[in-house]
Amino acid sequence: MSEQPLNESEMIAYIQEKTEAGEADIKIVLKHEQDFIDAEAKKPGDTIELDSDELVDYVMSRKDVKLNELQVENVLDAEMAYLIDKGLAGYED
Repeated sequence: MSEQPLNESEMIAYIQEKTEAGEADIKIVLKHEQDFIDAEAKKPGDTIELDSDELVDYVMSRKDVKLNELQVENVLDAEMAYLIDKGLAGYED
């Protein structure tokens, strides 16, 4: 599994195909996801631990998110599937 650079447009197309969400909605979800990750990265410690329920709750609390909770979860799941497939992410046990 070789690590490849992130191709955002390819990733968004992949997410669209898997979820049928619109490009603008996907970009909003991913922007808020990054904001959440950035906030978690500022906490003390060497690792960033993300709770998927907290992430979804955070994204859903943003006023510009028009998707429902299941759609947000599907976008985030599709993003993770893409990143794992490209060797850019993985799950830690």
